Amino acid sequence: MTDQNQPKPGDPCWVDLYSSDLDRSITFYSELFGWTAERAGAEFGGYVTFRKDGLAVAGAMGRMDGDVDSPELWTIYLASPDVEATVEKAVAQGASVALAPMPVGDVGKMAVLGDVGGASIGIWQAGQFAGFETRALVNDGKWRDHAGAPSWFELHTRAYDASLDFYRTVFDWQDPFTISDAPEFRYTTIHSQSPMLGGVMDASAFLPEGVPASWTVYFGADDADKAAAKVVELGGTVLSAPQDTPYGRMASVADVTGARFSIGGDSA
Repeated sequence: MTDQNQPKPGDPCWVDLYSSDLDRSITFYSELFGWTAERAGAEFGGYVTFRKDGLAVAGAMGRMDGDVDSPELWTIYLASPDVEATVEKAVAQGASVALAPMPVGDVGKMAVLGDVGGASIGIWQAGQFAGFETRALVNDGKWRDHAGAPSWFELHTRAYDASLDFYRTVFDWQDPFTISDAPEFRYTTIHSQSPMLGGVMDASAFLPEGVPASWTVYFGADDADKAAAKVVELGGTVLSAPQDTPYGRMASVADVTGARFSIGGDSA
């Protein structure tokens, strides 16, 4: 396992869940992935850190009083050495600010943007906490270990070219690697070198009208089919049934409150 506490600028470094029913969400993910939940004090709004084998893999917070419009959502955070400077650069490139830079005690600083394609993306400047303490290992393009740990991060957007320019400029993505530029499949990874942490997909051909661009997190699974069946057993929904791909067996699902995520495992 590589050290996840030293992310490069622009790397995905954390994910957290915004839930209308935090207790139900904790139960769901604890039973699905074997996570334990560690609640912070009132000074951090009762923020939950999920752990796998004692290591931090994700966070969660309950919906704030009076907030009736925000969706159930997993937010992906990209690392930044200076969150204020990154937000300033992002706004100059056409982003909107959903949450202005704010300190989180001595843990770090955060902000949330809407990128040029309308997808929500977080920014994290490390203080005492740098982010993931474990992530699923990816060998030969397939998920191998650490079921229930984050393994891949993917943007589905209608603004493919503009989004790539945006993330290169704002987050200093270095030499992204284009896997395919065919009209039916356009996909570029965040980095050209290993470890490749995620990618950007041109989703203009398949995103339904009214569905916004979005980032999604993949969690590793020993068996994608069993994990998808467990999602349903726990009250969630399978949005896209497990299928084999060149990169492993994948499924798209929604949790017990409707937050979407994906599962990645070895091919059947």
